[in-house]
Amino acid sequence: MTTATAENEKKEEVKGGELLFCGVTEWDDVGRRKGSSELNLVSPTRLRPLVGVDIRYVAAGCAAVHCVALDVDGRCFTWGRNDGQLGHGDRVRRDMPTIVSALASYKVVKAGSGKSHTVIATEDGLSFSFGWNKHGQLGTGSAKKEFELDPVRCLVTEVTKVACGADFTVWLTSVEGASILTAGLPQYGQLGHGSDMEYNTKDSSVKLAYEAQPRPTAIASFADETIVNVACGSNHTVAVDSKGYVYTWGFGGYGRLGHREQKDEFTPRRVDVFTKHNVLPPGAILSAGSANSAVTAGAGQMYMWGKIKNTGDDLMYPKPLMDLSGWNVRCMDSGYMHHFVGAESSCISWGQCHSGELGYGPHQQKSSAIPKKVDALEDMHVISVACGFAHSLVVVDRTNAGDQLDQLEIYDGEGVEEPRAEPSPAKQSKKRAAAAAKTSNKRKQSKEASDLEDEEENNNEEDGDDSDPEANAVAEKKSKRGGKAAGRGRGRGRPPAAKNIQQEEKRAAAAAKTSNKRKKSKEASDPEDEEENNEEDDDDSDPEANAVAETKSKRGGKASGRGRGRGRPAAAKKEDSGAASAKRGRGRPKKA
Repeated sequence: MTTATAENEKKEEVKGGELLFCGVTEWDDVGRRKGSSELNLVSPTRLRPLVGVDIRYVAAGCAAVHCVALDVDGRCFTWGRNDGQLGHGDRVRRDMPTIVSALASYKVVKAGSGKSHTVIATEDGLSFSFGWNKHGQLGTGSAKKEFELDPVRCLVTEVTKVACGADFTVWLTSVEGASILTAGLPQYGQLGHGSDMEYNTKDSSVKLAYEAQPRPTAIASFADETIVNVACGSNHTVAVDSKGYVYTWGFGGYGRLGHREQKDEFTPRRVDVFTKHNVLPPGAILSAGSANSAVTAGAGQMYMWGKIKNTGDDLMYPKPLMDLSGWNVRCMDSGYMHHFVGAESSCISWGQCHSGELGYGPHQQKSSAIPKKVDALEDMHVISVACGFAHSLVVVDRTNAGDQLDQLEIYDGEGVEEPRAEPSPAKQSKKRAAAAAKTSNKRKQSKEASDLEDEEENNNEEDGDDSDPEANAVAEKKSKRGGKAAGRGRGRGRPPAAKNIQQEEKRAAAAAKTSNKRKKSKEASDPEDEEENNEEDDDDSDPEANAVAETKSKRGGKASGRGRGRGRPAAAKKEDSGAASAKRGRGRPKKA
């Protein structure tokens, strides 16, 4: 009886199902810049390479922008952004699930996803990792090599489970006295070793750094305890021991540690809510988001604490989530700011949504502050869920969901993206030829426009009166202040042809206006000269008239020939004429 029950449990454990995906598909844009929302999958969607494949386990951390899926045969599929965390030996992004060929000889049963690294565990208790290793999060014993593009062996054995934070990793093992080991970034105490390993980069510098911890090390405070489950947020850790006690440590912001304060904890600290009569039952489920934590407790209660939503107060200690009170929660996970739960024959999600990761569909609400059923997955038995930074993975049982699955869309993706290398020489030559032709046309147009301007400038200079000091001064000021002049502009010194035509029209109108003014001025000056000649015949001996004329001259009264440098004032001419007559003895001029 006992043997049969154990066999049934083992069969139930390895049972797989159909993987459904919702959320972002522009992996290189998420978290960096705003991508196209039209490419997001806002409803649960099947992925072409995994249609009909029995998936048993999925992993996608709250800081991860890539996915890991394991099938019942132990094959490992990865896809998403790739800085080496996909384990394919390159940095080429994969838009669709791709088998990690380097792990083909192992049966992979567990996996964890960090911000830019991945850690897996095999059926034999071995662990492999790949991706970013700046802080030693791969657990290889060295952080000298920053990126590992292929799976490398971790320095742990008898591994039963792995979990990844943004830049650190946690392993659970069956080794007595070392049931939990950690490696990676110690900045907020998330490794649980009692220190953040902070130091100054230089003796004379105030810049701080944190010593990488590349060798997996057992947490000393758990030497007498056995940790049976663990979950990692971006910079904090939640664990449960065999007695049902809950421990948290790491970054304490927003109350995510559940200790009624926001202090960082550098060693594991027991959460006082889950003591005495409220310890967690065996098989309790844990999850940790970027700034929150959650566990399932007895009597069908689910507790959450930390930053649950963008608005409202943060929960500084665990509180029951009344919307899910009484539900039989089988699996749950938390992403950046969204949550997924598989309970009974429903799939429930809530939180902040930017890329369709809640799976409500195109004609439904985008986000939800309270738990809400995913209509497309109603009456389906959910086996496993995982939440990434802006995406969600759900594994459903095919047994009673065949017709519903057939109604869901199948995403073909874009296949494997080509490496971001330089364009081929043929393409480069075509592009350069096109650019050269375009530049040549622009220069041609600019040259024609400049020739027209030069011609107009020469005409204006020939027609203009250089003897006009005021006009010359104005032109000189414009030239010094950067006013428009012939031959000045963009490129090779000329504005575009369209502007040249407008300038030519304006200049022609100005030239015509100036010409008319000069004509009128000349016509006006001719009668003045005649009048002036007549005034020479006036009686120069009249003192009052001479005084008036002299006063007008001094005050700037109008006199012939002034303003254009054509002679002296009329009064001066009269005096010279009278003096000349007196010298020749001709007497005074005759009266008119």
